[in-house]
Amino acid sequence: MTDTLASPAPVKASPFHELEVLWVRHWTDQLFSFGVARPEDFRFRSGEFVMIGLPGEDGAKPTLRAYSIASPCWDEQLEFFSIKVPDGPLTSRLQKIQAGDRVLMGKKPTGTLVLDALTGGERLWLIGTGTGLAPWLSVARDPDTYSRFGRVIVCHTVRGVADLAYRDFLTSGIHDDPL
Repeated sequence: MTDTLASPAPVKASPFHELEVLWVRHWTDQLFSFGVARPEDFRFRSGEFVMIGLPGEDGAKPTLRAYSIASPCWDEQLEFFSIKVPDGPLTSRLQKIQAGDRVLMGKKPTGTLVLDALTGGERLWLIGTGTGLAPWLSVARDPDTYSRFGRVIVCHTVRGVADLAYRDFLTSGIHDDPL
C-alpha cells in the first residue's frame, strides 16, 4: 500500500480581467462611455471587440455583451461606448457605473473590422451608426491607418444632433490626438 497525497485540482484561470472604471461620461440620457486601464498582458488590434460585463447578482453567472473597443491599440486606457437600454440585462446596470466601480472584460479580443482586413488605398470611409462608431474611433486614431490610406473619412449617423457623442473630438480633437 502506498501513501499518496491528493493533489489539489489546478486553479482554473478566469477568462476575465476585473478592471476598475477610471471615468464615465454620460453623453445623453441614452448614450455613455467609460474607460478602464488596459491590463499589461492585453493586446488587441484597432477595430476589435471584447466581452464586457458585470458580476451576476446574488452569485449568478456574469452578464456579458460584446463591446467594440473605441480606443486605439496603442492607448493605455480602453474606452467603450454604450447605449442605455432601460430593461437590458447588462446595460440597465452598466449605465449606473461610476469611477472606482469594477467591470469584467474578456481576455480574448476578436473581430474583423481591423486594418489587416482592408486593402490600402486613396480613401478609407468609416461609416457607423449610433454606438457602431466605436470600432471606427479606434481605427481612426491608429497611426497605421494614415500610412495605408491617403484620406480617412469618418461618418457618424444618428437620429438627432445630441447623439453625435464624439462630434467635438472628430471635428477638432482628433488633430490633437497623440497619433
